[in-house]
Amino acid sequence: MRIQAALVEATGGPFTLRDIDIEPPRADEILVRVTAAGICHTDLTTRSMWPEQLTPMVLGHEGTGVVEAVGADVTTIAPGDTVCLSFRSCGACPSCADGHPGYCAAFQGLNVSGGRGDGTSPLSRDGSSVFGGFFGQSSFATYAIAYESNTVKVPADLPPEVAAPLGCSVQTGAGAVRNVLRPEPGTSLVVFGTGAVGMSAIMASVALGCSPVVAVDPVASRRALAGELGAKATVDPSAVEDVAATIREATGGGAHFAVDTTAVPAVINQAIGALRPMGSLALAGIGAPEAALDVMSVIGKGLTVSGVIEGDARPADFLPWLIDRYREGKLPVDRLVTSYPFTEIETAAQAALSRQAIKPVVTFG
Repeated sequence: MRIQAALVEATGGPFTLRDIDIEPPRADEILVRVTAAGICHTDLTTRSMWPEQLTPMVLGHEGTGVVEAVGADVTTIAPGDTVCLSFRSCGACPSCADGHPGYCAAFQGLNVSGGRGDGTSPLSRDGSSVFGGFFGQSSFATYAIAYESNTVKVPADLPPEVAAPLGCSVQTGAGAVRNVLRPEPGTSLVVFGTGAVGMSAIMASVALGCSPVVAVDPVASRRALAGELGAKATVDPSAVEDVAATIREATGGGAHFAVDTTAVPAVINQAIGALRPMGSLALAGIGAPEAALDVMSVIGKGLTVSGVIEGDARPADFLPWLIDRYREGKLPVDRLVTSYPFTEIETAAQAALSRQAIKPVVTFG
């Protein structure tokens, strides 16, 4: 079947719309007509460093849409279902069996190998393979192939612009709080970086009763929105001499919990400095290959530092919780979204890179 996709045709290149072909779903696959897809920092980082030998490539891992067809072995999803797409997992390794599919032993092959995991791709152009299978979906296209492990049924009346980001950025930020830090009501929490992941962490913290919630970001408009979403205090890190001391004062001796979404080593150490003894830090940002941590503070204050992939969430269980909070008005994801037609996907990508848009979402007419 002929579809339209946004290809990355060379490492670091722009998204370019091209007509390509997609295979019918195999026995374990699901064909989804994509209605919206969020643009995530991971998409933009990946295209800047994706190996040349694995181009052209279709990215996109925050898709939502309507199921068109399913393979013979698919039992939980049916044609006509409205679905949200997330990351793929094997379902059989120890991490998956324990309810932590974000740490699936086969994560790399199933999500970022350029194909299905067996070396093949359902996508092609003029008879030559187009790499895909990104997070088990490659949803920067009018149609995508997905799997039961990363396809979650959602209400048909859920706006596509809201549904799309749930599968990664919202899940990551909210999950870092609810699934990893697990704060009690009344405890303090600080979020460093207020992109879509950070804003989602703020909204989840407020929904769970944390107080005060503090947001740290140099962009004034984002600090203002964080305040509207429930942050009791905001900090401009470029305007204070000591970020950690400012947060300790705002939280009465240090925050109980912190979430870093920046992956900037200096900021991670500010988070460590902002915590009170026995505090916990969740690292939800991806980017820095290594960081020199203030280990003596971690040891001396008895801190817990946890890495977080995909909010340590099982999408089939967690996305309904997110949708319920959205319905209650406690997770207003729509406040983060700027919509663009799919034909303007590169404009949307540049808006994300320039921080003009918190969560760009491309929609398919």
